Order: sequence, then C-alpha cells, then structure tokens
Amino acid sequence: MLRERVSPNISEFLRYLASHPEADDKLPSLNDLSRELNISLASLREQLEVARALGFVEVRQKTGTRRLGYSFTPAIRQSLGYALALNDEHFRKFAEMRNHLEAAYWYEAVKLLTEEDKHELNIIITRAWEKLRGTPVQVPHEEHRKLHLAIFNRLDNPFVIGVLEAYWEAYEAVGLNVFAGGYEYLQEVWRYHQVMVESICNGQFEVGYEALVRHTDLLYHRP
Repeated sequence: MLRERVSPNISEFLRYLASHPEADDKLPSLNDLSRELNISLASLREQLEVARALGFVEVRQKTGTRRLGYSFTPAIRQSLGYALALNDEHFRKFAEMRNHLEAAYWYEAVKLLTEEDKHELNIIITRAWEKLRGTPVQVPHEEHRKLHLAIFNRLDNPFVIGVLEAYWEAYEAVGLNVFAGGYEYLQEVWRYHQVMVESICNGQFEVGYEALVRHTDLLYHRP
C-alpha cells in the first residue's frame, strides 16, 4: 500500500496518528506515547511540536492533545510565510500558481455549487457594492476573500483548498487588502466578480471563466 511505503519517511508520532484513525478525541499522555513508540520524551515533544505547527493536532493544557481534521493550509502558511520574509516577490509567483489553480478547477467547482451557495454569492456581491458605494468608501476585502473561497468550497481536494486559503493570508501579509489600487480599480474588479456570479447562477460557466481569467490579470496592473 502507498501509505505503508510513505510512512517510514515521517516521524514516529505522525506514523502513530496515521495508523490510529480511531483516536479522534484525546490522545494518550506523552508518557504513554513515549513508551508505546519507544522514543524519548524529548524526541516526542519535538515531533509533537512539528505536528502542531502543521495543524495535525491541537495541544491544550487542560484537555491534552487532540487530533485535528487534515488541512493543507497550515503547512503552506509556514513555508509561504518564510518565503515572504525572504522576498516579497515570492508572493507574485505563488499568486500565479493560485490563479492557474482557480482557472483549472473553475468548471469542476462551479458545477458542484448548490442553490444555497449561489444565494450566498449574491449576498457577498451585494455587500461589496454597498461598501464601494457607501460614504466613506470601504474596501470589500473580506467579501473578496469570501467570494473566491465560496466558489471553490465544494471541491473535495484539501490540497487545492489549502493553496487557495493560504493565498488570502499572504494577500493580507503583503498589504494588498488596503485601498491602494484606486476606486476605479476596485469597481472594475467587482464588475468582473458580478459577471462571474451571474454566470454561475445562469449556468453560463464559460462566461464566468473568461471573467475569472481577465480579472486575475488586474492584480499585475494594479496602480
């Protein structure tokens, strides 16, 4: 099995987590795990810290260690955060990958959306325009993030979702969520978003795809 071939390349603690899927609530104490895995407490604590950083477990003082559902986002967050600390240009490269992912999964994602999802997308569009047309004008960044994630939220692929979620955290980290592009730029972005949502609701997925691709190019021409 693939899992058996991969497991030797991970730590004893991660191998334990993978081989004990029934242990969803509270894991054994560190002392018990140390004996069971035949490793020192110091080594186990190091492995546990890695697992926590990767989002595999949650450690609380009163409730102990608990397994979390698998998410790819924490691992990307750690690596991408380091990359951005080295050079902000890494964001552009990561954004290019994210844009290709959204384009590649567009048709699969929008076909999975429910009527409730479509209703939520329209609510997001309405809120965004209210912010843009209000006094004072507000940047609908939260709506921007919610809209894109909502479009792809039905995909049963934690790796794609992880990249998309990490992108928005990095987007904020490099300061793209502030009012830096100008009012005309924001209006143009949200006109594209409206076309995307209307196309999803009308089943005209090709029109939405074209709007998606065109609007992602705006980031690189942002004033």
